[in-house]
Amino acid sequence: MASTIQALPTEVVYLITAGEVIDSLASVVRELVENSLDAGATRIVVSLWPQQWRIRVADNGCGMNLDDLQQAATAHSTSKIRSSADLWKINSLGFRGEALHSLTTLADLEILSRPVGGKLGWRISYGDGGKVVQLEVTAIAPGTVVTVSHLFGNCSSRRQGLPTAAQQMKAVQATIHQIALCHPHVTWQVCQNDRQWFTISPAATTGQLIPQILTQVRQGDLQEVKLEIPNPPYQSPVETELIVSLPSTDTINRVSLHSSLNLVVGLPDRCHRHRPDWVRVAINGRMVKTPELEQTILSAFHRTLPRDRYPICFLHLAISPEQINWNRNPAKTEIYLNEIIYWQEQITQAINQALSISSNNLKEAVHTTRVSKLLKVAEAKGGYNFNPQNPNENHKTPNTLKAVAQVSNTYIVAEHSGGMWLVEQHIAHERVLYEQLCDDWQLVPVEPPIILYQLSPAQVSQLQRIGLEIDPFGEQLWAVRNIPAPLQQRDDCAEAILELSWGGDLQTAQVAVACRSAIRNGTPMNQQEMQTLLDNWQRTRNPRTCPHGRPIYLSLEESALARFFRRNWVIGKSHGI
Repeated sequence: MASTIQALPTEVVYLITAGEVIDSLASVVRELVENSLDAGATRIVVSLWPQQWRIRVADNGCGMNLDDLQQAATAHSTSKIRSSADLWKINSLGFRGEALHSLTTLADLEILSRPVGGKLGWRISYGDGGKVVQLEVTAIAPGTVVTVSHLFGNCSSRRQGLPTAAQQMKAVQATIHQIALCHPHVTWQVCQNDRQWFTISPAATTGQLIPQILTQVRQGDLQEVKLEIPNPPYQSPVETELIVSLPSTDTINRVSLHSSLNLVVGLPDRCHRHRPDWVRVAINGRMVKTPELEQTILSAFHRTLPRDRYPICFLHLAISPEQINWNRNPAKTEIYLNEIIYWQEQITQAINQALSISSNNLKEAVHTTRVSKLLKVAEAKGGYNFNPQNPNENHKTPNTLKAVAQVSNTYIVAEHSGGMWLVEQHIAHERVLYEQLCDDWQLVPVEPPIILYQLSPAQVSQLQRIGLEIDPFGEQLWAVRNIPAPLQQRDDCAEAILELSWGGDLQTAQVAVACRSAIRNGTPMNQQEMQTLLDNWQRTRNPRTCPHGRPIYLSLEESALARFFRRNWVIGKSHGI
């Protein structure tokens, strides 16, 4: 690092939220690991002895010279900011200069370090208040090793109030996983009681890293989108000089007129969760809590997943530091983000792009165990190539799916250059109708009115809530004078209106109308009808699942068929010649 460690001016200290919170083994690991990442480390080894309350973090970062080591554990000493103006352009994970100092008041602290290019390494032990109590030359490779021993040894009540060792280890693992997602280029080795606990190998992208953490998820179940997006309109040209660390890289990049958005989503027809525990947001290299952005993600997945299921989604924004106030919470997990509505719009558009079907993101959808074993497609393979002659084709245009046949009057067999699909006609049509109803909810008058019998006050109120005109029509009779447009040609219109009266919001009503109006399974379709349905379905925003969350199509890649039928065999040898 070009700058050296110095004590912050008093006026800067007053502007900083109270020092780093050291309240558990996980918080110690977080603070030390963030220092390693700020030092440019690409390999981090974390060793823990929970019964002895000891933690050691070793890295291959830039290291520290003797002057920096002697200053490192004093109060509010840091190399990452200098003045109050720097608080508005934070480009590092740490900046308050309190982590090591806090540790000296709660534990024994020892640091070994050697700067890159330096001839000597140094070992220093610190006493209370960060004062150096022991100093000696030591043999060490370039980098830093920090050891914290006897944590909370001077505060037994603190230890007694903490969770069990097993629970704390679980928290440590979760902390490292979160940090690793934000920095996929780093190699992680974690040991417990001198035995290897787990490792995380580096990956080119976060999407390639996630299967190491969520072992039940294949890389083929995920879709990754990387976008360069313009900064909010109000920003000034001065911001072209701001510096921000972009995700998936350990280099510092200059942000001019654009920010970057890295999005990894679990495709809703293949993976989802029982809890919203994998809706995660990171900004400029750190996982944060942002209810507004998390709710935006959940809303974008609405009506794509089964009931009471939640998406897998990791969002990483690399934006101008002036857009962020990191000084809201000591743990830096809660932030103020300027122009929140603008970022919500960008996130929604990115998720819609990830969930769409195009030649750029279409992947093999053989996800049932039986079919997977049958075709022997164990590998998470890449995407189809719809048009290899024209790789620069606009991916937003619909794919060329050719309707070939209908199976059991239920499934449409569709052919394309990369293989074949089976599309269930009812739920594909249901997705088309649902999005049309969401975009244009029309109620049309009906004459004569539809007469319903024995409606409760709650049912009448529900029909009025979704916009229907309903009037008393005699004793226990009600007249409905307008209905959703798709129902006007149906013979079961009264039954459909009765179904709508049982509750739910407008979207629930739209789903019910779409389901009842969609073409039924068992209905014969001619070639043109099948083709029209395929074309309309591909243009929907969320074509992978129906509004109830069921997968709409099954794709078989041509290479998978070739392996099953063993077309790579040499003819002579296959005949025993």
